Amino acid sequence: MTEIKQKLLTEERALYRSSGLCVKDVIFDEGESPLKHSSNIELDHAIFRGKYPVWYSSDIDMHDSTVFETGRAGFWYTDRLSIRDSIIAAPKCIRRCRGVSLENVSIPMAAETIWECRDVKLKNVTANGDYLCMNCHNIEIDGLDLTGKYCFDGVSDVEISNARMIGRDAFWNSENVTVRDSFISGAYIGWNSRNMTFINCTLESLQGFCYIDDLVMKNCTLLNTTLAFEYSTVDLEINGSVDSVINPISGSIRCESIGQLTLDPDRVDVTQTKIITG
Repeated sequence: MTEIKQKLLTEERALYRSSGLCVKDVIFDEGESPLKHSSNIELDHAIFRGKYPVWYSSDIDMHDSTVFETGRAGFWYTDRLSIRDSIIAAPKCIRRCRGVSLENVSIPMAAETIWECRDVKLKNVTANGDYLCMNCHNIEIDGLDLTGKYCFDGVSDVEISNARMIGRDAFWNSENVTVRDSFISGAYIGWNSRNMTFINCTLESLQGFCYIDDLVMKNCTLLNTTLAFEYSTVDLEINGSVDSVINPISGSIRCESIGQLTLDPDRVDVTQTKIITG
């Protein structure tokens, strides 16, 4: 690989259509689209300040690097993108990419980041922003600290473990989602989804887990969770109590107690849901 080292690059499309480069200790400043249409690029201690750093590219390996807030819309339409030990301080950073891997990455302004992507792997990622991972498919996550609303909207085929998520309206319109060993706090979780499973999780939600086909919970604890499971089909094993449950369609709920249970025969067939308490 050709090495480019300790440079300050300011012009637009500074390394346009480059291939086979090791870019080390380089600052991309001001000029837009420095690596557009590039391939087989290693970025080592790189700094991006201009907009649209990497578009329509492939095989990008970035580590120990920084994307400043001004480096907006950083990585779009790119295949096989690996980012490690880095900070991405710009919103709308990763979109319409295939084969995305982030490890030990901080995204303090994660609004509208990782959209319309496929084959996504996140490990030890910290993010703060709304609409993370919208309309993504085939996602594998181990270690995520997320503060933000409306995450994982429209996703499918998702495996999440060891996550802490604070926000609201997570996992709307999603399909085939499994969450393990995690904490989630937010209103209206999971609406209009199908095939959702939570294992060994602690969950808090106002009117959460409604309008879901095939909702499964195993060894989960529900804190301050009210008006739950409306019009959902359920198979639930819950530790302790549930504050209130309203009109599940069918299935079973096993828990210690339910503070307020509403089964309205004008809205659902109450014979189709089995409640086991005590």
